[in-house]
Amino acid sequence: MRLAGKTAIVTGAASGFGRAIAERFAREGAKVAIVDLNIDGARAVAEGIGAQAMAVQCDVSQADQVSEAVRAAIDGMGGVDILINNAGWSHRNQPLMEVDYDTFRKVYAINVDSIFHMTKAIVPHWRAKGGGVMINVGSTAGIRPRPGLSWYNSSKGAVNMMTKTLAVELAPDRIRVCGLAPVMGATALLETFMGVPDTPENRARFISTIPLGRLCEPEDMANAALYLASDEASFITGVIHEVDGGRTI
Repeated sequence: MRLAGKTAIVTGAASGFGRAIAERFAREGAKVAIVDLNIDGARAVAEGIGAQAMAVQCDVSQADQVSEAVRAAIDGMGGVDILINNAGWSHRNQPLMEVDYDTFRKVYAINVDSIFHMTKAIVPHWRAKGGGVMINVGSTAGIRPRPGLSWYNSSKGAVNMMTKTLAVELAPDRIRVCGLAPVMGATALLETFMGVPDTPENRARFISTIPLGRLCEPEDMANAALYLASDEASFITGVIHEVDGGRTI
């Protein structure tokens, strides 16, 4: 098993990409903290995994809750080796002038501020234990932006740059920081991103822009996260790994 003896926090793990990552990590031998605002969903995922998992409620946009969640995971699992910053949110696909400031701030609070809060909470622990791995879930939206998602696109561009600069500054502490950039995925946010009714015709129109001809599935993200989190990637840091079927080529 590729993560035997490892421990991981996965945010936004009650569903979608986060759930698939958590379940895959557990199958590969890791203990996993299922962190989500939806505590009932987090508990259901943890119960499905079994004794290797624990559920922790957290609003990742709130510094105090992030600190408490990280402490709970450290106490509950005896430490944390891997952090997956997966929790994210988007405004509806719409003209940029129609997005109000409160919505803009919510996008940044969940997508960007959360990484700031998690970094502040976890880095002292990793420095004390001699290293760790952070994987931030960005998006192809931060590489190849689409109209209608301007503020979301910019938040994911920020995630990409945060990932690279954290990798450079934390490398002397043996802390690796990498990013994942999925193309639109088969998750609960799909219709939000589409900006049009999720009909077979509209979905096919978007899929036609992906060379490999399909959306990103949760297992695609789980596979990519597993590699970057494993010791097989011990010399890899600062990369933004596109899980996009070729869309950003």
